[in-house]
Amino acid sequence: MRVSAAVLVIGNEILSGRTQDSNLAYLATRLNAYGIQVREARVVPDVEQAIVDAVNALRERHDYLFTTGGIGPTHDDITAECVAKAFGVPLVVDEEIAGMLRRRPAPPEVMQARMRMARIPQGGGLIRNPHGPPGFHIGNVYVMAGVPQVMRAMIDALDGHLRRGQTIRSRSITANLSEGQIARRLGEIQAGSPHIDLGSYPFYRADGYGTTLVMRGSVDAELDAMLEQVRRMIIELGGRPTDELRS
Repeated sequence: MRVSAAVLVIGNEILSGRTQDSNLAYLATRLNAYGIQVREARVVPDVEQAIVDAVNALRERHDYLFTTGGIGPTHDDITAECVAKAFGVPLVVDEEIAGMLRRRPAPPEVMQARMRMARIPQGGGLIRNPHGPPGFHIGNVYVMAGVPQVMRAMIDALDGHLRRGQTIRSRSITANLSEGQIARRLGEIQAGSPHIDLGSYPFYRADGYGTTLVMRGSVDAELDAMLEQVRRMIIELGGRPTDELRS
């Protein structure tokens, strides 16, 4: 059984190039370990309608939607409001989060800003966070911080709490051949095993060019069989197979 997920990255700073997103790669790897495959990812600005539309579209298409960013204490942290609007429910103050925030003394204006982080959509639950206020989930949508260290703690806290599917494994092998040299044969191999994803990734280095071929699927025996086909193809085309990896 395949369980699919989408990732929604929220923040003007990502789209402007000011901040480089590292959360998607971690999420894809960690979720695959949970048996959940990331099949789609989007980046949207801190704009209410853009977030609402993306949340509604992605949660309908996938088993899970994971969002990062926009749950801090400032005016542009609007993810909680947007998720609530997408589900058609009001925002409420979660007393557990509010209590955590109140335990840290602060001037009234600072406390008022902090309390924005205590709001979650009505009916939502919490995602634990050892570094500070929790994230939240509602329906199949899981809302997490954009700060990588915090996001990683939140997704790690979900281990054992998500529906599992097939874990995807991979095989890879590198050839000192161009994509043009292998294109036809590679297409034939893919056509014979359509349930395995076979990708080609060309590279150019100081010592020459080549292509790394990556196979992704859920059955080890089928992956090993395709790997052997690809290895034979490389040799028959006059290439040298190297850097063979299994994971």
